[in-house]
Amino acid sequence: MQKPVHTKYMELTADSTIYDLLKAKPESAEVLFKFGMGCVGCAIARGETIKEAAMAHGIPLDELVSALGIAA
Repeated sequence: MQKPVHTKYMELTADSTIYDLLKAKPESAEVLFKFGMGCVGCAIARGETIKEAAMAHGIPLDELVSALGIAA
């Protein structure tokens, strides 16, 4: 299991929002696009967790968090 990613402001996990992920790691947008997620401009991203987004898009959570380099 991966350790949570600590940024200057927060710890990123699968329970972090897409908004917080993109704020802390803007380069994550490319990973989301590769998985077919248009979360960058989505209004729901502000309150939707990475875990919820993965479920909504039918993406295995373990694959997504591994690609993002964060903890499940």
